[in-house]
Amino acid sequence: MTWINRYAALGPAFSAEVLPSPMPEPHWVAQNQALQKALDLPLQWLGNPEALSVFSGNGLWDGMASRATVYSGHQFGHWAGQLGDGRALALGEYQTDKACYEVQLKGAGKTPFSRMGDGRAVLRSSIREYLCSEAMAALNIPTTRALCLTGSALPVLREELETAAVVTRLAPSFIRFGHFEHFANQSANPLALQKLADFVLSHHLTNLPHNLGNPYADLLLEVSLRTAQLIAQWQAVGFCHGVMNTDNMSILGLTLDYGPFQFMDGFNPHHICNHSDNQGRYAYDKQPQVAYWNLFCLGQALMPLIEDQELAMKALEPFKAAYTANWTHQFSMKLGLSEKNESNASTNMTLIQDLLKIMTAERTDFTLLWRRLSHAAKESNQSSQAWQLVRDLFIDQSAFGAWQSNYMMQLQTQEADDAVAGMLSVNPKFVLRNHLVEVAIQKSKNGDHSEVDTLFKLLQSPFDEQPAFESYAQLPPAWASEIEISCSS
Repeated sequence: MTWINRYAALGPAFSAEVLPSPMPEPHWVAQNQALQKALDLPLQWLGNPEALSVFSGNGLWDGMASRATVYSGHQFGHWAGQLGDGRALALGEYQTDKACYEVQLKGAGKTPFSRMGDGRAVLRSSIREYLCSEAMAALNIPTTRALCLTGSALPVLREELETAAVVTRLAPSFIRFGHFEHFANQSANPLALQKLADFVLSHHLTNLPHNLGNPYADLLLEVSLRTAQLIAQWQAVGFCHGVMNTDNMSILGLTLDYGPFQFMDGFNPHHICNHSDNQGRYAYDKQPQVAYWNLFCLGQALMPLIEDQELAMKALEPFKAAYTANWTHQFSMKLGLSEKNESNASTNMTLIQDLLKIMTAERTDFTLLWRRLSHAAKESNQSSQAWQLVRDLFIDQSAFGAWQSNYMMQLQTQEADDAVAGMLSVNPKFVLRNHLVEVAIQKSKNGDHSEVDTLFKLLQSPFDEQPAFESYAQLPPAWASEIEISCSS
């Protein structure tokens, strides 16, 4: 097996060597064999006792270099100082013919950066990350990936006594905005910031097409554009991250660190998914603003390298236009509205905004509404069964009826119906709703991991009908509103 350890080679200022803490009597909870095959990972990585030991933190393969990285960051808008991998350990980077992937264990015990924590992850939160990272990948949203999940009877105290688990996750890199913030605030090591930036430019953001006359400004611009696209994709599926601290933002524009996330049920632009977010800083409609604020923090961290405030702002400002363009594109596709005719752009935007207003007033189920529209938009008969299923989601039928008439008139102006035909490929039938994963968690706590497997397979094809799983696409039960997720999730 070919392991390289490029980040570790940066030196002790960037990471600390630390061995995983053994987890007693580990067992498999889930194995992502599809990812193993897609990434050309060795067959021995899953399904055998040696792999179970390695991915539970009980051993290492030759070539692995177990390390925890140091970073800092802003949490809930406040400078938190030094943070770091408190319960994540990078085992190294695995090189294949296609790409290079950093392999991490999340929940493998204490590190020098655990800050009074135990370094463990619990089964509950680990199931959520395992399922959601792979669900996001299937939705074509940039994300870290999850290879497998192991568990143990080892007790872990959170709000209550739970059991330990370890998620093995992969990404081209887990470098965060917070890594740059850390070294920007390290006066004792002035060269470390440039060393980190050069590392990212050499290995991860290579051959940038931008030309601001400064490679570090180009880096900031690239991250800004990637982040703009990512957030627009989140908004389009009703995904709420819940804790968009700068230390949870990926330099590669990946969805990183699945904690108190949620796919919205009833649409509410001000929805707060994180029970710990008392001020609503990370509400659904605040995510674009927070992303820009975080990028500004990254820009400040890079200022010693950019050395020109005006140039740094030139790298940041495209975020706003890029986000708007990506958001408009995403929601236009969701409504099957053609973007070929620029003269229709204003009407398209009005239709999008008017529908969202009606959905807000009625708390319309986000996923179900877009999916039913995907079927109804193909039919010109406003009284068809497909359109009736859409209307059934609204109490104020007159308001929706007026919107429907305008929408169908706009569809008739399109030269072709390719956009309408594509609606089923952008509006998922299945997302990882909180109540679905809660059922899987409760079963797993009792030793039955079958629901984890069912959800995993279901969410690999979120745009397919899958009639055998129709119940997984229905409105959530009343008890779903009582589920609370927090930073410990």
